[in-house]
Amino acid sequence: MAKSATIIGLAKLQKKLDRLPKIAKDHIREKMAEAADEIVAMMKSLVPVLKTPDERRRAGALRDSIAWTWGQAPKGSMVIATMKGAGAGGDLTITLYAGSRDKSQGVDDAFYARWVEFGTSKMSAQPFFYVSWRANRRKARNKVRKAVRDSARQVAAGR
Repeated sequence: MAKSATIIGLAKLQKKLDRLPKIAKDHIREKMAEAADEIVAMMKSLVPVLKTPDERRRAGALRDSIAWTWGQAPKGSMVIATMKGAGAGGDLTITLYAGSRDKSQGVDDAFYARWVEFGTSKMSAQPFFYVSWRANRRKARNKVRKAVRDSARQVAAGR
């Protein structure tokens, strides 16, 4: 179900990134985080805030569960995409996610993210997740590519 942004020539990119100093890697991480923030903001603006008389669910729990993280998403989350850069241990991998299956969160457990996104037999789909990704993925990729290029130029110039 998860989509991922694939960088063509990842092996070549890995070799280049291995030579970049920490400052360059930090710059790339910063741009990846900016791109993820923009996508998450759009998702949050599009997600319906479910208001039900059912006291077990808090209004806005789904919206509040939408986020991104470095590495893997929390267990049970609906993963939309991973933006992978290079680096060991997932230090340049961002995962965008929504919802959870964590019963310990009580009313904040937004396990129904998939139902809202794709609909059910009783509820029509109200997409917020994949539409946000599709609308922003090219801009996100370009932002990361530009950060890589700028960092490489900076290293080549000896700054």
